[in-house]
Amino acid sequence: MRTYGFLLIPSHHRGYARFASALARAELLVLNDTVLGGRLTDVGGTTLGGVPYLTFRAPELTGDDLRYLANLSALYAVFEIADGRLTPLDVPRLDKFGGDLITAQRYPGKTDEDFTKLLLNVTAMACDTPERLLDGGLRVLDPLCGRGTTLNQAVMYGLDAAGVERDAKSFEAYGNFLRHWLKDSRIKHQAATTTVRRDRRALGRRLHVTLGESKESYKKGEAIELTMIHADTAACGDFFRPASFDLIVTDAPHGGASRGETSRGPLGLLSTALPVWARLLRPGGAIGIAWNAQAAPREELAALLAGQGLEVREDEPYRGFRHRVDHAVLRDVVVARRPAD
Repeated sequence: MRTYGFLLIPSHHRGYARFASALARAELLVLNDTVLGGRLTDVGGTTLGGVPYLTFRAPELTGDDLRYLANLSALYAVFEIADGRLTPLDVPRLDKFGGDLITAQRYPGKTDEDFTKLLLNVTAMACDTPERLLDGGLRVLDPLCGRGTTLNQAVMYGLDAAGVERDAKSFEAYGNFLRHWLKDSRIKHQAATTTVRRDRRALGRRLHVTLGESKESYKKGEAIELTMIHADTAACGDFFRPASFDLIVTDAPHGGASRGETSRGPLGLLSTALPVWARLLRPGGAIGIAWNAQAAPREELAALLAGQGLEVREDEPYRGFRHRVDHAVLRDVVVARRPAD
């Protein structure tokens, strides 16, 4: 057995930073419980040279083990620790584009980028084929996508992504940001905004973008597809086919009428939307929802998910994500899987 330690990203939002170590430990335990086969032991923490590290013991880690570890949301660098010496390991990250895709947008109410990555990661680990995260084979939906933080993280991983947002200003702001970012980054792409109609009735607007990791991959037809819909989340089924997404990932409104979706709180919104979302999830797919636990008990949200035939992950690794955002928001995560047919 060898001892490993990883250094946490030092640039967390100040409020999020207080919980970064505990959240990183929970995310690592999810990884261990799924794709790493329980081979990690003694997961804890230590201080080396006055700097905190998350540490664990495991057989030698190579290949895909390191590829999974490389994409932990809080990871800055990984070391093997032996005889008081730290040896850095080469960890190949999935990132396909520059980090400004994730960090450039700044606006009130934005979900922390590191937390968005964590939520996407732990949801992917709950689906039947988590290894497809490494080869870009998963398709992601954020049905309450705001200004696209989840979409950007999915694209960073090379995944096809779609989002639905009711707020017109957020829809326009994301489209403007993405077009400017693609142009400034000189990324080969096509982007168009159209009105979706059925029976001569306008259902909503659609931003559709195809982009290539490189000009060569784009020419080969290996493009990443991104779609954002301006519509109510309860209308998702009007725009996407049933069983068309591997992952549904979203940070639900923390208050009553946040983002204009509902005045009935998160349970009111989710009780209306979950039946629609569940139909869009492929067998073996997973859904991950972050929500304000002060506004809705976990047990009631879990019951809503179970009522749609979804299997809620209640094992210990998935119960370690509760953390304080501010005095009014105690954020938690619930993850569920749609059983394979």
